[in-house]
Amino acid sequence: MKEQLYTIPVTDAFRADCECPLCKMKQELERNAIEYTMGPSYMEDDNRAMTDEMGFCEKHIQDLYKEKNRLGLALMLSTNMMKVTKDLKKLSENPNTNSKSLLKKKSETSSLSKYVSKLQNTCFICNRINQTFDRYIDTIFHLYKKDNSFSETIKKSKGFCTYHYALLFDRAGDCLSKEQAAAFIQDINIVYFNNMERMQEDIEWFINKFDYRYQNEPWKNAKDALPRAVIKTHSTITPDTEIN
Repeated sequence: MKEQLYTIPVTDAFRADCECPLCKMKQELERNAIEYTMGPSYMEDDNRAMTDEMGFCEKHIQDLYKEKNRLGLALMLSTNMMKVTKDLKKLSENPNTNSKSLLKKKSETSSLSKYVSKLQNTCFICNRINQTFDRYIDTIFHLYKKDNSFSETIKKSKGFCTYHYALLFDRAGDCLSKEQAAAFIQDINIVYFNNMERMQEDIEWFINKFDYRYQNEPWKNAKDALPRAVIKTHSTITPDTEIN
């Protein structure tokens, strides 16, 4: 197995006691990306050029603000603001965006609005996460093809969140042979639906515990059912919904 296939993070996530191994991988990538962004790398010209160009999404700018390196964030925001202001000033003076032109073509979006829309849909941290996460997905299918034991590893997991189940379902046909894809889909179907039933039972018991008739009953596995259900249904990781 080639090192660049990132087998260790993938196998570790599938063997972990978590509701979705792909969410776990993404959570760790996010943490690493935030630490990288707020570490010495923000002083490197290449990285600063990328943060100036891409900026940060709403979630990750909040995550960065919670970190201790306020000076680093201020420096990144300073150069990002200078670039954005310079670009917008140039676009605002473009004759194609004046009011008369826009009145003639109401259905067209101005270059300035397109630029701002692009800013809203780019993020240095998201980009860094997604690049590695895509390799992790490739590694899952590579392991399934090359490692006979990986099928059992999948079956022993607690399944996936709905989003990542669909992602694997759709990618199987592109990454595996027809026979392998059929076997893979059968494996993930079993593990996904069985564990969604388990999760449904836990959340129903969590609800029951708010009924006075169940006050003295044990919690069973339902005490943390709500944050685990959030992961299952929405692939959402927050400080209160840790997956390990």
